[in-house]
Amino acid sequence: MARTSDAHRTIDAIWRIESAKLIAGLARMVRDVGLAEDLAQDALVAALERWPDGGIPDNPGAWLMTTAKRKAIDFMRRTKTRDRKYEEWGRTADTFTEDDLERRLDGGIGDDLLRLIFATCHPVLSREARVALTLRLLGGLTTDEIAKAFLVAEPTVAQRIVRAKRTLSAAQVPFEVPEGEELQERLTAVLEVIYLMFNEGYSATSGGSWIRPLLCQEALRLGRILAEISPREPEVHGLVALMEIQSSRFKTRVNAEGEPVLLLDQNRALWDYLLIRRGLAALERARRLGRPLGPYALQASIAACHATARTADETDWVRIAALYEALSRAVPSPVVELNRAVAIAMAFGPEFGLRLVDELSAEPSLQAYHLLPSVRGDLLAKLGRGAEARIEFERAAALTRNEREQALLRKRAAECD
Repeated sequence: MARTSDAHRTIDAIWRIESAKLIAGLARMVRDVGLAEDLAQDALVAALERWPDGGIPDNPGAWLMTTAKRKAIDFMRRTKTRDRKYEEWGRTADTFTEDDLERRLDGGIGDDLLRLIFATCHPVLSREARVALTLRLLGGLTTDEIAKAFLVAEPTVAQRIVRAKRTLSAAQVPFEVPEGEELQERLTAVLEVIYLMFNEGYSATSGGSWIRPLLCQEALRLGRILAEISPREPEVHGLVALMEIQSSRFKTRVNAEGEPVLLLDQNRALWDYLLIRRGLAALERARRLGRPLGPYALQASIAACHATARTADETDWVRIAALYEALSRAVPSPVVELNRAVAIAMAFGPEFGLRLVDELSAEPSLQAYHLLPSVRGDLLAKLGRGAEARIEFERAAALTRNEREQALLRKRAAECD
């Protein structure tokens, strides 16, 4: 029983890594997101049945993809889709062998994940549906995690995902990267999805780990690809700059026990300065394009302030506060205002920051947002109001679903005593 349980945990970890690639490849084959997810799940079931006794394959991702493709081909045979493809391809070539057909089903050189992102960000879907569906399929997030990220009810997210799959299937949306004006139209939604994917990896909504580096790496890889195909778009470079700089801190975001380490406590000598240089270069490319900085470039500029400060004490908090002010004008948001309050507290004193945080305490969208009481607790602690700070940290711990963050907040609550 213990052996089976260990195997299932390993399979679950492999699935989190491989599922997005699997669904993306299958979606290109069968041209249906819902069907692709079902076929991927069938491959997972096969792995759960065979791997505990037969052992984990040397290349589990390839095994899952091969199994899923076989199921896809069987499905296409049953539905006569394969026959239609034979007829279509017969117009452009004399004959096809079985190997030729397999290669055609696999498609040409390209990035399936990027194709899937553009498909799920099609304008036929609402903004909320686009983001939810892409995070579900490519980010591997559960509906609960997505609901937490958007501060909405879980059933609402579940309905959006189901309807989005049906809409894409009914509209027969092509699984390809668009060109020209259509590319520009969908770029904003695609950037948002990549940004949210990175954020979930950088600070996991739930689970036993505070960070999910592989999710961040995948988001950064997709961002770099976008920068190559859209070199004249400053926000693409801005997002890449933000992700490069934030990724530079991964070695220092948790300690040897996996516990979170806050930014001001991190050992900056261990930051990855190659990634920082790459991020600063991407930010400079965004600036050289001569247009006003958008939300991602502004956030990258804030990250750059931290990255270029040799010590925490040398951080230019006044500039950071000004950048958050610009960000709040570009994309008004209670979360941005909360971050601005933190910057103002660091620049001018905790009493000024607390005043702004208290003004946000009645904001409906922040009532379940654990960082609001967390920030308030920190400011109260700095003002020597320990009993009040402890209550805020305990409230924040109750709101977060991440086990590591819960432990950190409870530790801070205990320190207030």
